[in-house]
Amino acid sequence: MEAVSTVIEYFLKGGFVMWPLLLCSVIVVSIAIERWLYYKEVDSGDAFADSYCNLLAEQKDADAGKLASCCKGHCAQIVAEAGSFCCCSQCRAYLETKSSIAIAKLRSNLNYLSIIVTMAPLLGLLGTIIGMINSFSIFDLQAGAPMAITGGIGEALIATATGLCVAIMALCVHSYFAHRMEGIITNMEQCFSALLEHKTRGELQ
Repeated sequence: MEAVSTVIEYFLKGGFVMWPLLLCSVIVVSIAIERWLYYKEVDSGDAFADSYCNLLAEQKDADAGKLASCCKGHCAQIVAEAGSFCCCSQCRAYLETKSSIAIAKLRSNLNYLSIIVTMAPLLGLLGTIIGMINSFSIFDLQAGAPMAITGGIGEALIATATGLCVAIMALCVHSYFAHRMEGIITNMEQCFSALLEHKTRGELQ
């Protein structure tokens, strides 16, 4: 309880900008949970991409189709549907359309994290500047006034520290999901290339 009361005390000392920073931190946590659950659902995984490409390379069309139908995720779903097309050009157009939609959904909400990374330190700096203005508005330099000014500056720096912490948290979350998104896109490109190559080879034979 003492730790909680200390946190609340520091929060109140930080000024009114602590409330927007609190909102930003809640948004970051919410996006992190939402994106983690979504990516877990739509990620077919590296193992699927490797197995699917190997099956196509071995000319095992039926096995590749069954594997794609049984696995979860955007990549598996798209290649399973695209595998039914006989014409390579139709398959290519379908893959391009579906992949664009899938990538747009993967990027959803990540731009909010980029905004918070930039905005949170600025909010903290604003709170610090306001706190310092209030501290230096003390013109009575009698006994105790310098200590009041110093204490006021110390309290004002709480806002900057909080803003930096929120920005660092948002940056870590954004970096993690950006890296994971790149992995999903890479697997999709790998499977799409293997499928198109297989379709092209079949038309030439």
